[in-house]
Amino acid sequence: MLFLVAIPVVVLLVFIISTFFSKKRPSNAPPNAKVGAPIIGNYIEFGKNPVHFMQECTKKFGRIFTVNLVGKHLTFLIGPECSAPFYQLGDDKMSQNEVYSFMTPVFGKGVVYSAEPKRRTQQMQCAANGLRAARLKVYVSKIEDEMRVYLKENLKAQTGEVNLLDILSELTILTASRCLHGDDVRENMFAEVSRIYHDLDKGITPISFFFPYAPTPAHAKRDKARREMVNIFSKIIRDRRTEGEAKSAARTDLLQLFIDFTYKEDGTQLTDDQITGLLIALLFAGQHTSSITSTWTSFLLMFNPECLSKVMDEQQSVLSERATRDYGGDIAKVPLDFDLIGNMEYLQNCIKETLRMYPPLIMLMRMAMDDIETTLDGKKYIIPKGDICVTSPALSGHLDDVFERSSNFEPDRFGPDRNEQKTPFAYLGFGAGRHACIGQQFGLLQVKTIMSILVRNYKFESVDQVIPEPDYTAMVVGPKNHLRVRYTKLPNCTM
Repeated sequence: MLFLVAIPVVVLLVFIISTFFSKKRPSNAPPNAKVGAPIIGNYIEFGKNPVHFMQECTKKFGRIFTVNLVGKHLTFLIGPECSAPFYQLGDDKMSQNEVYSFMTPVFGKGVVYSAEPKRRTQQMQCAANGLRAARLKVYVSKIEDEMRVYLKENLKAQTGEVNLLDILSELTILTASRCLHGDDVRENMFAEVSRIYHDLDKGITPISFFFPYAPTPAHAKRDKARREMVNIFSKIIRDRRTEGEAKSAARTDLLQLFIDFTYKEDGTQLTDDQITGLLIALLFAGQHTSSITSTWTSFLLMFNPECLSKVMDEQQSVLSERATRDYGGDIAKVPLDFDLIGNMEYLQNCIKETLRMYPPLIMLMRMAMDDIETTLDGKKYIIPKGDICVTSPALSGHLDDVFERSSNFEPDRFGPDRNEQKTPFAYLGFGAGRHACIGQQFGLLQVKTIMSILVRNYKFESVDQVIPEPDYTAMVVGPKNHLRVRYTKLPNCTM
């Protein structure tokens, strides 16, 4: 009880102190937004449901507003016009490092948000090289092989019930490990890596954003897991460094790219700790987002049978020639490749529409390193230096003046006839601008491969006949309930 009483007292003290010491803001700074009860209302409403909080602020104050939380000014930029500087400006003006430094205990020092901008750029370029078309072509068969083994082992019965998010989370991390970590990790150490990754994942909690080194049980487990992960990969890296150039050159995974990587300015290499950190960062970036996107896409197709019918028609159209030539006309038997996946445009639009409606990352953040000018409806605003700037894919994707009937699942909005993503910074499924997701092509390839195999082999029905609700208590927002589905193997199922 004393703890509950102390919460509003602490909030009040933080509010008074931050107000007293904060410098005067420009007259054309965004308006200060306050909802709910005096003083503590913003904290309570934001904690309950951040998306609803942002919606309420947008209704009352417009698409650009500032919220004071824990002594920090958070300036929200909703919609393509006022958020343009967020995506266009470099790190010297709109910096990631200051706001995402809470991930340093997970990723490590000297990589990603703890790296100097020039070095981080080179690290990301190295990762991007491992996700280009030449390597993606190799990854398709690896993803499909993993899926077939997994589904044969876990969906053995002709019909049954499963938690769809659990199944797709396991499939995502299995396929990502095979492609990103390599065959030696996947085949010999995956169970251990997966267990440790789970502990790392659970070590990122809402309190981590404000107090990343707080002595909590979750943080202690996180730190222990990271040390274990470094020990595992150090051994793998050591073995690979001694295996010979021919064998190293034949490897297609990102781990090998990071082992071979050198900085342009001085020729130094990444340490074992830094290589491990980059691998963790890439798995963090893709594992949740891909598994959540696959799950939402599956449910949206279940509840929109006309769209599922179009997906199946496209599968037949794309795969029928090869099926007729080599597999007796059975499209379920056709092995996928990069070109076949690339021709599944409607399926890709379904995934893009899913990301518009249910983005896993509901907020993206930068810190203003200088006073930043932006406009909304022709009016100029100054975002003061030091503000944390926030854009929201969760709100931007539901602006009816950008996306018609935004509450409806309409994959055709991304087709050539409607092309509703044409406005710069309107569609944020993979971010935008300078820091757009480097793994976009791999993520789409992974999810499209998974979805193609599932829809050709199984029929899924929601057990509760209710579409899930988003879980806004999570750092990466996925569905939180009604996740059980009934699967039935289709007549020509190859699993």
